[in-house]
Amino acid sequence: MKIKSLINWKLFGLLLGAGIFSFFAVLPYLLTFQGDALKDLPIPLPIALLLSSLQTTVLLAIFIFFGLLLGKKTDLGAPILSDWLMKRPVKEGLMPLALNAIKLGALAGILIYIGDYIFSFFIEPFEAVKIIPWQAILASFYGGIFEEIFMRLFLVTLIVWVIGKFFKSKNERPTSLSVWVAIITAAIIFGLGHLPATALLTTITPLVITRAILLNGIGGIVFGWLYWKKGLESAMIAHYTADIVILVIIPYLLLLV
Repeated sequence: MKIKSLINWKLFGLLLGAGIFSFFAVLPYLLTFQGDALKDLPIPLPIALLLSSLQTTVLLAIFIFFGLLLGKKTDLGAPILSDWLMKRPVKEGLMPLALNAIKLGALAGILIYIGDYIFSFFIEPFEAVKIIPWQAILASFYGGIFEEIFMRLFLVTLIVWVIGKFFKSKNERPTSLSVWVAIITAAIIFGLGHLPATALLTTITPLVITRAILLNGIGGIVFGWLYWKKGLESAMIAHYTADIVILVIIPYLLLLV
């Protein structure tokens, strides 16, 4: 097979550019959130950021390439962007799809916030971190773009493909069970992936680990289901919406109470 036909390279370039943008968008938030830790770096901060950006670009390229490659074998991917780039008619209305993703993303954000409030009765409160709204808005692009590229486009697709090597439906496509296993597995990994940031705020205990898995798992399952049924675009919109609800909208509304 020719390299040119391996994947949709236009889509690869678009997702890579979006992922790089999301990395730089989250930097103001990270510099505020982890400012003290960054002071102890063994190399100057600008050099550290440059190296981090290069590493991120390479990882993104790998995630996107294999996500798109395996997506062709599992019927997973970014159908709307693919159709648009290939100048094909978009099969589903953009506005209804976006509104549905926003609704589910907002619901996920609300449920996560409520769950976090419940856990606050059993876990010592974290040290308060002042979140600047414009930084939170930019940081939400990281969740909506980079994390969805890694967790859904790459990881869910990879797990579905691996399971599909052993279990397939009669039409040779992935079974619903294999997709759900992939979605839940990725959701658990997604939750565990938040522990390093949590460790900066509190001591990691079994209950803190449970909190990370359950709360982030809510989003992981919602975004995973959207990725499966509607495509990467819907998962991205829902994830961005959930982050905006958690980091911006709810804190602002609580200030008005």
